[in-house]
Amino acid sequence: MADKRTGADAVVSSLRACGVEVWFANPGTTEMWLVGALDRIDGVRAVLGCHETVCAGAADGYARMKRVPAAVLLHLGPGLANGSANLHNARRARVPVVVVVGDMATWHRGADAPLEMDIKAIANTFSKWVKSSDGVGDAAADAVDAVRQTRYAEDVNGGKVATLILPHDRSWEECKEVTCNVYDEPSPFELSEGEADEFARSCAEELKKCEKGQAIIFAGGEALLKDQGVLQNLGKIAAKTGAVLMCENAFARLDRGSGLPIVRRLPYFPQEAARELSKFSLVVTVDVKLPVATFGYKDGPSMLVNLDEDKIWEFDASFDLPSIIGKLSTHCDADNVVPGRNCGGIFCVKASRPPLPSGKLNAVSMCATLAHHQPENAILIDESLTSGTAYWEYSKQCPSFSHITLTGGAIGQGPPAAVGAAIACPDRKVINFQADGSCLYSTQAFWTQGRENLDVLTIICANNTYAILKLELARQGIQGGGKAAQSLTDLTPPIDWVSLARGYGVEGCKVTTVEEFDVALQDALRVRGPRLIAAMLS
Repeated sequence: MADKRTGADAVVSSLRACGVEVWFANPGTTEMWLVGALDRIDGVRAVLGCHETVCAGAADGYARMKRVPAAVLLHLGPGLANGSANLHNARRARVPVVVVVGDMATWHRGADAPLEMDIKAIANTFSKWVKSSDGVGDAAADAVDAVRQTRYAEDVNGGKVATLILPHDRSWEECKEVTCNVYDEPSPFELSEGEADEFARSCAEELKKCEKGQAIIFAGGEALLKDQGVLQNLGKIAAKTGAVLMCENAFARLDRGSGLPIVRRLPYFPQEAARELSKFSLVVTVDVKLPVATFGYKDGPSMLVNLDEDKIWEFDASFDLPSIIGKLSTHCDADNVVPGRNCGGIFCVKASRPPLPSGKLNAVSMCATLAHHQPENAILIDESLTSGTAYWEYSKQCPSFSHITLTGGAIGQGPPAAVGAAIACPDRKVINFQADGSCLYSTQAFWTQGRENLDVLTIICANNTYAILKLELARQGIQGGGKAAQSLTDLTPPIDWVSLARGYGVEGCKVTTVEEFDVALQDALRVRGPRLIAAMLS
């Protein structure tokens, strides 16, 4: 007699039928039936993270590159709370993630067991959809619905994280698999083909009325990817109309380099961002909300765009983005724009790298050296923060690559996201350009990189300080330099990054000059597998 199909089996197999092939997991007692199911179901890869923030950040990085969800398996409320920072980043990136959280057995809830928490309350802070699979036999259908909810954000303010809570007893009880693939279902776009065409035509008319530099195309999300031609079409529209093509400061992913448009980046600090945006009399947003200040500074702005509604055109989740941006290009007479011939310098036609610097290793020379050597088709996970400021300009004409940044501001994303990106794209070199202070939030990711032998190079920007906090003290006019300020912004004694990496199974080295960094970088890029370079910045 065949073994019965448990709820855990049904969840794993139903998610697999919907394309969920990877589980980033940190399980506990209530998830053991799911662990057993991961052994029994073919075509599923289980990856252990030694902290929940690694699992959550890895699923974020995986989704940014693969464009489909991985599963994050976490243990009860405390496990979910530990992963919440990087799930917040995933929400802000609007990437698909399925979170599966074990819970107490339905009959044990309310007994006030030591690990009992309000899981729904935690999940609601970053999830589009939260459901506890309490009904007998419902687990598989609920799992499929979770994937369905990750397909689309409700709007540009929402995310695509879906959280399924699986009570312990529902994981061992009998349950039938639901074998359907939600990606075969029709897309829920709100506007008809005719309505979309009319909207694109009207927007094009307004763009064509503007003089060069008066309009801005402000893009994010799927609009910054080359796969379906949206980014290329936006470059053509900018070239034809004279509009400025700009992206969010904290973008989920931007495909950059040769063959692609050179996109401007919104300044980080709100005063500078507001000043830049005040130059434009027409704003077209594409898969992104209107920008707001990251923080409310004394006497600073909140909203960064102050135009009448008829001067703002929004292409959001209501549209089939590749289709409508194609229509916008046609109505702007931009289809005949050819990069390198009549694009007005908007496109990077031929790859070129900055010259190799020499001498002192500082933030600027480190950025130039990285851009000089990074390989074509690299994935650059950028949590360099203050140390990496110069990299944006140095890398604008590099061979094509994908650039990922910290969307939600919750630091400690870089090393886990590198895990996910490397598993999503094993044929591409992943470079984690990483600030030292924020790296300390998630160093456990190095262990996963070593264990899975992932092709990740981590470059630590070792300035031994929380430089962003010192900058914030100065910008806010706060008297610093005292004992408390020194204690809370300096990383002294300095971290021994090479020993730390080796302890996790990753080879590393320390460099103090540009020449040493040049050699170490070339050596690390020649081999596959995890490596770390600690760049000791002066």
